[in-house]
Amino acid sequence: MSTTPSSDAQNATPPGPFHHLPSGTVRFWVLVDGQFMGASIRRETLHYRYHPGRTGEDPMVTFAANLDEIHAAVRRRVAKGSIEPVMLRDADIRAAPQP
Repeated sequence: MSTTPSSDAQNATPPGPFHHLPSGTVRFWVLVDGQFMGASIRRETLHYRYHPGRTGEDPMVTFAANLDEIHAAVRRRVAKGSIEPVMLRDADIRAAPQP
C-alpha cells in the first residue's frame, strides 16, 4: 500500500495524517490547485505555536484542532514556490496571540 495519494485528486482520497515517530513530524496532504501536496510539521512547532505552557500534548490532537490554519500555511508556501514535500517551519505558522 502506497502512502502517496493518486495524482488524480478528484477521484482519490489521500492517506490520513499520521505522526511519523522517527522524524517527529505530523505528515499530511493538502489539496492545492486540484492536486494533493504532501506536507509535514514538526511536533515542536505544533507545541510552541499552540500549547507552549503545556507538557505531554498529543501532536495529532493539536494538528486536528488547528487544521485550517496549518493547511492555509501549506497553501501560502506553495503559492510562493515551494514544492512537495512542504515542510512547515516555525515562521510559517502565525505567532500565537499574546494574552
